[in-house]
Amino acid sequence: MILSIDVEDEAWHGLAGLDDLALTSIEAALAAAGFPGDSCEVAVLFTDDASMAEINAEWRGKNRPTNVLSFPTAPDTPLPTGEARPLGDIVLAYGVVAGEAGEQGKTLRDHVAHLMVHGTLHLLGYDHETDEDAEMMEALETSILKGLGITDPYE
Repeated sequence: MILSIDVEDEAWHGLAGLDDLALTSIEAALAAAGFPGDSCEVAVLFTDDASMAEINAEWRGKNRPTNVLSFPTAPDTPLPTGEARPLGDIVLAYGVVAGEAGEQGKTLRDHVAHLMVHGTLHLLGYDHETDEDAEMMEALETSILKGLGITDPYE
């Protein structure tokens, strides 16, 4: 897998091993979903709340920051021979993510891992629009995180 990481908000540098955490979380989600991760590309942007609010307003019509957004690449996007398939982009906002971790009594590392898994599953087509879909996605997330040594984030 090719992982492109861009850190826009310096606050993210306070989380040691951020690149490895992103890579491990994304690879675990791909493996659990049965997706061949060796031939794909994911881009991750670690940004601040103000930038996230702008992105959220532009793409979702919601003028506020959120914790994570995923932008899947259309599956029919033409791909040059031998190139890795771009799965899409994941964006995380530091202030929202750190605030949620504190409010929920989680470490920032565990919460970021959860959101990376969550975002990756969205890139693969999973969603939580219906109760049934939400239950399925949450169960898969919980299983993936357990494999990473992280307790159930929904408890």
